[in-house]
Amino acid sequence: MIKPAYSPLSTVREYGSLSREELVARIQERKKELNAVILGHNYQVVDIQDVSDFVGDSLALSQEAAHTDADIIVFCGVHFMAETAKILSPEKTVLMPDPGAGCPMADFVTGEGLRALKAKHPDAAVVTYVNSSAEVKAESDICCTSANAVQVVETIPEDQPIIFVPDRNLAQWVIDQTGRDNIIPWEGYCHVHDDMVLDELEFAKEDHPNALVVIHPEARQELLDRADVVTSTSGMVRMAEDHDELIIGTERGLIDKLQKEHPEKTFVPLSKAAICGNMKANTLAKLAWSLDHLRFEVTMPEDIRVRAETALQKMLAVSGGWQDPTPEQERLEMAGVRSKSCGCA
Repeated sequence: MIKPAYSPLSTVREYGSLSREELVARIQERKKELNAVILGHNYQVVDIQDVSDFVGDSLALSQEAAHTDADIIVFCGVHFMAETAKILSPEKTVLMPDPGAGCPMADFVTGEGLRALKAKHPDAAVVTYVNSSAEVKAESDICCTSANAVQVVETIPEDQPIIFVPDRNLAQWVIDQTGRDNIIPWEGYCHVHDDMVLDELEFAKEDHPNALVVIHPEARQELLDRADVVTSTSGMVRMAEDHDELIIGTERGLIDKLQKEHPEKTFVPLSKAAICGNMKANTLAKLAWSLDHLRFEVTMPEDIRVRAETALQKMLAVSGGWQDPTPEQERLEMAGVRSKSCGCA
């Protein structure tokens, strides 16, 4: 084990007694010693985002890390994200500061449950949202993100049934965009997005009548029907470059990130309660402890990793690998643009 320049402390609580400046200094020094890269998801607290080498969506972060020469990846997000990093970088050590940071939506579906549904629909293709465990990805034909779900589904013959897991709301969005009637959605959801309601949107619009309404496709259909734009978090980040006032329907961490990057602009959370406690489980103290003690390492059986990587790589082949969106991908992602009228268009 590489000896840290700073004397390691025994417990996370001891790290928590240090000042923010001390923690940041320790993290930066230890990161250099280990040749580590720190990934911070868009929904992380600002302190974590500030010390991260890359901030973004889960798959994009794993792709970025795979292209570095780092020996260690520290993923500040939730468990399935760290698993994805390991799937794409098997030669690297992948750590996550809090092993209890899970994803309730990913937990809706297990490998065993998916195998049982596949047995009932043997002719169906399985499309799996990246917000899922490695075991579930390994049982899938192809993965998708919220940005390319429509594009991925459109590669599958129209007469072939599709099992779509685990998010029923994203599945409904894909059904709405493609017109397909043979998609079998798993009954999972993200509670943060699923709990957003129309009343909250109406209150936000009353206070900001000129703001563009941008909502994540993990939200309920009645909210998506009232959005000006339905898009992924990466799409929201791009939209923030071009618009001065947005009502944003996703986890609050993204709004904090955008407000920090564009202090002159107005970004309004559709719901002030849209907070993922799992995402907020990571702290600077836990990150410093993780680096000093090389905990907690994410591992998986190699056969599961290989099969999960196949499903991910099939998705990347459809979209041409990880790169800036093409005009066609932008068109698909912006398919939810609606006229600013009564909201029923």
